[in-house]
Amino acid sequence: QVQLVESGGGSVQAGGSLRLSCAASGLTPGYYMGWFRQPLGKEREAVAGIDARGTITYTGFTQPSVKGRFTIAKDNAKNTLYLQMNSLKPEDTAIYYCAADPSNSQFWRGRPSYWGQGTQVTVSS
Repeated sequence: QVQLVESGGGSVQAGGSLRLSCAASGLTPGYYMGWFRQPLGKEREAVAGIDARGTITYTGFTQPSVKGRFTIAKDNAKNTLYLQMNSLKPEDTAIYYCAADPSNSQFWRGRPSYWGQGTQVTVSS
């Protein structure tokens, strides 16, 4: 049984940093993993993804852009996915979800097979 358990969310002031973790279990090698976020009252959006070889993709569609501020990483030995978030802005406030799918296309279509429960990130101005 696949389980994705996020941690590391919280409240910070603008300009601060947080590191989210996602402990994965039950995944076979080769899964595509990444992070989504959902601001209150808005649709869930993909933020970043990483494949089994370590190839990383960041979305170009979030507002504000996460490029240069967020870093996704994976520790295969620990079966843990991370999202380091720096220079946080109030617009980054959202519930952040870890997700996984055998297919990167399903992930980026917003339809990954597995989701974590989400962790709240709140950035105050």
